[in-house]
Amino acid sequence: MLQPRDGYRALTGRKAVVVGAGPGGLAVALLLAREGVHVTVVEKEAEVGGRTRTITAPGGYKFDIGPTFFLYPRILADIFASCGERLEDHLKLERLDPQYHLVFEGGGEIRATPDVAGMEAEIARLSPEDAGNVRRFLDDNRAKLDAFRPVLEQSFDTLRSMVSPAMLAALPLLRPHATVDKDLARYFKDPRVRLAFSFQTKYLGMSPFRCPSLFTILSFLEYEHGVYHPVGGCGAVSEAMAGLARRLGVVFRLGTAVDRVVYEGDRAVGVEAGGERLDADAVVVNGDFAKAIRDLVPERHRPRWRDAKLDRARISCSTYMLYLGIEGTVPKALGHHTILLSEDYRRNIREITEGVLPMQPSVYVQHAGYTDGGMAPPGHTSLYVLVPVPNLRAGIDWATIGPSYRKLVLERLKLLGLDDIEERIRFERVVDPTQWRDDFGVNEGATFNLSHDLMQMLYFRPHNRFGKGLYLVGGGTHPGSGLPVIYEGARITARLAVEDLARAPARAPLVATGGEVPA
Repeated sequence: MLQPRDGYRALTGRKAVVVGAGPGGLAVALLLAREGVHVTVVEKEAEVGGRTRTITAPGGYKFDIGPTFFLYPRILADIFASCGERLEDHLKLERLDPQYHLVFEGGGEIRATPDVAGMEAEIARLSPEDAGNVRRFLDDNRAKLDAFRPVLEQSFDTLRSMVSPAMLAALPLLRPHATVDKDLARYFKDPRVRLAFSFQTKYLGMSPFRCPSLFTILSFLEYEHGVYHPVGGCGAVSEAMAGLARRLGVVFRLGTAVDRVVYEGDRAVGVEAGGERLDADAVVVNGDFAKAIRDLVPERHRPRWRDAKLDRARISCSTYMLYLGIEGTVPKALGHHTILLSEDYRRNIREITEGVLPMQPSVYVQHAGYTDGGMAPPGHTSLYVLVPVPNLRAGIDWATIGPSYRKLVLERLKLLGLDDIEERIRFERVVDPTQWRDDFGVNEGATFNLSHDLMQMLYFRPHNRFGKGLYLVGGGTHPGSGLPVIYEGARITARLAVEDLARAPARAPLVATGGEVPA
């Protein structure tokens, strides 16, 4: 059995329930189990991973549901190492080069490469002057990340945490009142080049013209640490985590929905799930924050996040998705990740932000078979198509507009050389914002959760320690969205839970651990 981390006593008399087997829930389960906590993960779906799953559709086509690449594997590797394992023994990651192909509708393209000299040459074809500033951008953001990493690693449960030594040390580099685009203008004059280093704010569901300048570190991370494809799809990451968790004794109750968090007084003491009460010393909720917290926790136990505040909270955009199984191949020029950036990108983003459905949208296409032949049957192609669109607060009637929007998106794909795919479609699934809400439990269809503006970050974001005995993990809590950030949040949540459990007497009776519990 793995030994507890130095500084903590063994917690073999403690029990935790994790609600949701998404990436954050799986990471917390690993970290608690290695401390000796008896962990049960309750998941409503029949598989682990949440939206970080890979599905196999009729015909043998495989698709990632949500995330389509892996960034900054160092954090997950550290989590595996803390459990005595090497990530590479459980998961094969292919580093991509080029990382993605950017196609500017107004003219020009960039095949983004982690080779700095190669990237300078790509940018020089658009703007020779800007090419000379690539290394300065990388150097400055390396320093920014180094300064901000301790902030990402700390909890923000009190206002005092906003003036922690780590926060004060990072402030001079953060330029909190500048946006990503404005910050990039210090390096790059050509708006297309700025887009190459700022479209990544879409990972947060935000506009580069509004997103805080801190998040220039997103593109830096890609060039510094690589963009990876997990062989078999991103679901392979979740499966690797779940496999290790089972070895550590974690019990998975799959196909079981949690009805509510159970309280005694003001302390969470378990959950009701599948008609059964599961007692626990700690409850961790891993789900879409605004949806899960309304469904599971009564208002009186969340005074800082009552329903009225949730209704006012700024939330991300949504996405319109096409998962397409195509007979035959696609043009060789279509790389693993290809992004068509709308001719008037600023207008495109403004429309989404203001709740207007764009008629000249940007489009992202993943052709995972470019790297991984196992993502489609021989002689066929799996395509994942994503279009950023407004969330459901915009009041768009998707039942009415859906068919015509599908046609528009297929027309846009022709700009990427996908001229003849419609008649070759052998499998198709459409997911619009209403289906993100109804099928996946996403609040208002906002696929990237709460916005990451300054008043919804750090202390002002839902806290990892959400109440007595109750903890949060996932994109809706600190530090925020994106797989590496969620894993960092899991480390914070697990650390707080372990600290609390070490101080309190055991409340929940022990149960046998290990393996699966059938639904």
